Amino acid sequence: MSTGDDVSTLLAALWRERWPSGPPVAHTFRSTYADRWVRFHSLPGSKRYPESEDEYAVLLHRYNTVLDELFAGAEVFVVTVDRTWSGPAATPTPWLEPRRTLHPDGIHWWTESDEDEDDPELRTHTRFYADRRAWRHGCADELLRAVADDALYDVFFTDTGLRRIHHPYDGGADVILTDPAERDRLRATHTDWLSGQASGL
Repeated sequence: MSTGDDVSTLLAALWRERWPSGPPVAHTFRSTYADRWVRFHSLPGSKRYPESEDEYAVLLHRYNTVLDELFAGAEVFVVTVDRTWSGPAATPTPWLEPRRTLHPDGIHWWTESDEDEDDPELRTHTRFYADRRAWRHGCADELLRAVADDALYDVFFTDTGLRRIHHPYDGGADVILTDPAERDRLRATHTDWLSGQASGL
């Protein structure tokens, strides 16, 4: 695993170069990069939350299958976030402690502040953390289970060149590919996992 300075410097510079349309806020990727986006649902029938170990096994299989297709044999950045609100208490959001526990090697590399909020005490500050690791099937299962339970938010995985992004959320995963053709090929591989809605959501 690389040093904190290596990760922070490389990832921030690469992000600005590869994804100049916006900050690394994962829930915005599907609209910002809609021409390269596909969404896969985690459970049959587009069920959002697992209720048994069998259902956790299904969603972990779906997450890991796509992650393997994107990153097998490569190194990845694993990105997590936490948020605080401004004001005297700098109140943390509920995702702060799970992130520290489940992503202890994450190095702070970016902060995105909500400057559009008129009241400075209501502004949020999102801090992004990353580590660099070799991708192996199942190596992020604890993180993925926490995402599925809505205990972590705006997690994403990307190759070290930032060409492809996998953003798991509670209910599925948004994947951003290099171009529409690659997106279409991946989408065709897992048609049973797609939304039934024309929007793809």
